[in-house]
Amino acid sequence: MRNVVKYLAAVAAIVFAAGVQQSAKAAFVGAPMGLRGAIQYIKFDQPTLPPMAFTIFCLKYKDECKPRPQQIVFRGGRLKLTAERMAQLQEVNQRINSAIRPEANLEGLRGEKWLLHPASGDCNDYAVTKRHDLIAKGFPGRSVLLSEVVTNWGEHHLVVVVRTFSGDLVLDNLTGQILPWSKKSYRWVRIQTPKNPNYWASLADRNV
Repeated sequence: MRNVVKYLAAVAAIVFAAGVQQSAKAAFVGAPMGLRGAIQYIKFDQPTLPPMAFTIFCLKYKDECKPRPQQIVFRGGRLKLTAERMAQLQEVNQRINSAIRPEANLEGLRGEKWLLHPASGDCNDYAVTKRHDLIAKGFPGRSVLLSEVVTNWGEHHLVVVVRTFSGDLVLDNLTGQILPWSKKSYRWVRIQTPKNPNYWASLADRNV
């Protein structure tokens, strides 16, 4: 009888361990493959001026640029990437990418309007809409930042960076895949700062 009890206890321990391992894996269901490698965080460099179109955007949508005193930047302003949050990131990225019809801005700086939830628009509209929707879902503004980059073909482009302890992730209208910033082959120009969305900073050099 004692041997049977020991056997059942051993089986229970194996089942429990397997359950714990499965739960740990489930926490990263749908997470980018890059998260399993070395984690790289964005390093803020020197303060810099925000894009002019962002300043105009803030005049139109004042709540989007309002500093939130209750949001204290704790431990670098990053959030824990749970399975629920990852699912929310994917849902917002895919939904906004599908909801806004791509429309190139052919007027240069004069044509940049940065609108929330337009029927059609360019990268700026996708980015500000995603940031708005993520904050509405409870993501802290200090962890969801707009960032200006330059693509491989020399075009200025706006994306959303979500700062997590698992790495800094990029939501991009050019792809449905959410990737760590270190995996994007962009030249990074400037980014909002966690303490105040009205302040921007350049990005330190990195090795990709």
